[in-house]
Amino acid sequence: MDPLFQLTSAALPTMLMLLNNSVETTNLSAQNDTLMNVTVDATPLKMPTDFPSLFTFIYSISALRDYLKLIMLGGAFETLRRLYSASYRNLMDRLFITATFESEDASYEWMMFWLSSLPQFHQFRKFSVSTSGLSLENSALEVVNGRLMNEGLRRRTRPIRYLPSYASSYWMWYKGRYVTISRTKEGNRWNSDKSTLQITIFSRERFILDSLILEARQNWLSARSDKIDIFASEGYGPDWSRVTSRSKRPLNSIILDDGIRDFLLEDARDFMKSRQWYADRGIPFRRGYLLYGAPGSGKTSIIHSLAGELGLNIYIISLSKTGLDDNSLNSLISSLPEHCIAIMEDIDAAFTHGLTRDRTGAELEDPRNRDLRRRGRRSSEDDFDDDQEQGRGRSKSEAKDTRITLSGLLNALDGVSAQEGRLLFATTNRYHSLDSALIRPGRMDIHLEFRLASQYQARELYKRFYFPDAPGEVDDEASSDSGYGTPMMNGPDPIGPD
Repeated sequence: MDPLFQLTSAALPTMLMLLNNSVETTNLSAQNDTLMNVTVDATPLKMPTDFPSLFTFIYSISALRDYLKLIMLGGAFETLRRLYSASYRNLMDRLFITATFESEDASYEWMMFWLSSLPQFHQFRKFSVSTSGLSLENSALEVVNGRLMNEGLRRRTRPIRYLPSYASSYWMWYKGRYVTISRTKEGNRWNSDKSTLQITIFSRERFILDSLILEARQNWLSARSDKIDIFASEGYGPDWSRVTSRSKRPLNSIILDDGIRDFLLEDARDFMKSRQWYADRGIPFRRGYLLYGAPGSGKTSIIHSLAGELGLNIYIISLSKTGLDDNSLNSLISSLPEHCIAIMEDIDAAFTHGLTRDRTGAELEDPRNRDLRRRGRRSSEDDFDDDQEQGRGRSKSEAKDTRITLSGLLNALDGVSAQEGRLLFATTNRYHSLDSALIRPGRMDIHLEFRLASQYQARELYKRFYFPDAPGEVDDEASSDSGYGTPMMNGPDPIGPD
């Protein structure tokens, strides 16, 4: 064997061993350096202990520094925006006057009528078209007239009216003042939409708003001088809502026996002028009238006519309304306006089983009046017409829902919280079926009986229908009852039982 080959073979393992040891030494050194670096990097940093050092520490981090700049810039803009909004609102409150009118209030219709009568209204470019809602019969809101629609079609359809559009703003000038108008609508959980009219006036003095409202009210009253409004209760609360309007009925269109119309009119006028007299003597300022007698004899008609002569609105109190109880009745009567005519029609038929003093249905009756009541009930039943029979023929469920007691009705009429200044008219066809406590003076001060037409009434009615232009004649038989009944003032004394 070659000596050189033998020498190389013997030295190769030794060389490989040395080379391997050198590589391991190098790797170990690198690992030690890495561990040392990791140890150095893992050393905990000292956290700042006060606000300046904290701010310096955060600001030293590039990413946090950028975020901090954005936050500070956004906060500055938001602060400026809020300052501007507060300053603007404060300035507007000082320079402008804003009034809001809700559709549930009568002033809303005043303003809508006033707005419709302005020439500037016809220059607006956005409108809401409606055929219902407002009772503006004489309003300039109405679109169609005789030139656009024949009279027959016009009477068979509701009038078309232009109203300010919702979610739109209008501007105009009023007595040299800048005025903006907006109308909005919002619903509630009872699905009843409520409209709101907002008027803003550039003025620091409120007198311009007072002038605008008074002008709107005067225009409304002037346009409706020949109308009376009829109100009824709304829902189960003490709120009143207008149900319709009627033209005033002339008092001379009611044909009654001589003196009856003038007596009622003069008594009502005298009462309305006697507030101080009542106050000086500590007497509640209330007046009650009980009109009783045959159906169709003019009881409701004379009330309608008196309302027109006195310029008072009519408020209908329905005692048979489902769900009405003593508390709600008391609240309803207490919320009547100071000057109005309140009507309780067919007060005897409001209770299917009679007026009771308690909720058990036990009627407390004066034994001395029991026979009189029974005779009156038998004699009056023959005078009822079919309509009155239907009115008294309520269902048992409706009677069960009516929870009015006599004591509750009496307290509502003249209790501590009863409204003063109103004229109360109650009508009935069965006078003797009413409790004496209900018809005593203080509750029903004047009792008037309406009987079948007398000869005088029949003649005057004939002349009014067939000779409307003929002058009236005074007849000696004005109070005669031959053939047509007896005078209405006969029977119980007009002042009523004590």
